Amino acid sequence: MAARPYWKGQIRLALVSIPVEIYSATRSGATIAFNQIHEPSGQRIKYEKVVPGIGPVDVDEIVKGFEYAKGEYVLLDDDEIEGVKLESKKTLELTQFVDSHDIDAIYFEKPYYVVPADDLAEEAFIVLREALRRTRKIGLGQLAMRGREYVVSIKACGRGMVMETLRYADEVNKATSYFRQIGDADPDDELLDLATTLIEKKTGKFDASEFHDRYADALKELIERKKKGKTLNIESDDKGGDARGSNVVDLMAALKNSLGSSGGGSSKTAAKKTTKTAAKPAVKKTETKPKPAARKRA
Repeated sequence: MAARPYWKGQIRLALVSIPVEIYSATRSGATIAFNQIHEPSGQRIKYEKVVPGIGPVDVDEIVKGFEYAKGEYVLLDDDEIEGVKLESKKTLELTQFVDSHDIDAIYFEKPYYVVPADDLAEEAFIVLREALRRTRKIGLGQLAMRGREYVVSIKACGRGMVMETLRYADEVNKATSYFRQIGDADPDDELLDLATTLIEKKTGKFDASEFHDRYADALKELIERKKKGKTLNIESDDKGGDARGSNVVDLMAALKNSLGSSGGGSSKTAAKKTTKTAAKPAVKKTETKPKPAARKRA
């Protein structure tokens, strides 16, 4: 494999140890980054480290500090920080197994591909993978990598497995502080049926390749045009209106029109109701407007 492993070690399940290699599953270079340029000279702008009232300082005079109160810092040097870093262990021990739906998606941070380190490890690797798949469980453990300790999960993925680092509880804001103002009233049954039918009609298998970053694509096109010396005429679509729309939007009509414009569906009853109620007004409008115009021309 051409890629360099992010970590090498072994997964331990009780007395069984499986040598594995872990590779990053994502690419950070897929996004477009910009540098600040001094336009008159075309040179890249660099940043000086300065102290207010003193000016530029030497790099050797800089230490790390933690602000424990406004303007008050605890100073730490590199040796002190290195002294508390955890030694990277070469073993990930799976200490607990949970149902795949027990972990809220907000805790998952970064994915890594897990593969057997060699042919000898492959048999035990496949046994663990299939056991996780059959039981629909996720294995949990803690792993020290590059100086810090992570909570990680292991789950089956195709022919291999995926390890994901998880956020600690104190790294996640409690949802209740954001959701407490939302009412808990039951929705209207007919509205709920319409929304459910719309979701069912648009349900399909996930394919990541169907989605593209249109902003990144447009930036790449703009950069290519600029490289060739071409200009791009930018026009704004902003008409000055309120993006939120009217507060008196008819939710029922909007849902029915949405159902009428989408193809296919599994709920025939709701779809028939929708076409009967939503299609008639549209037919009346299209029939009455063109006829007077035709008479005037005659």
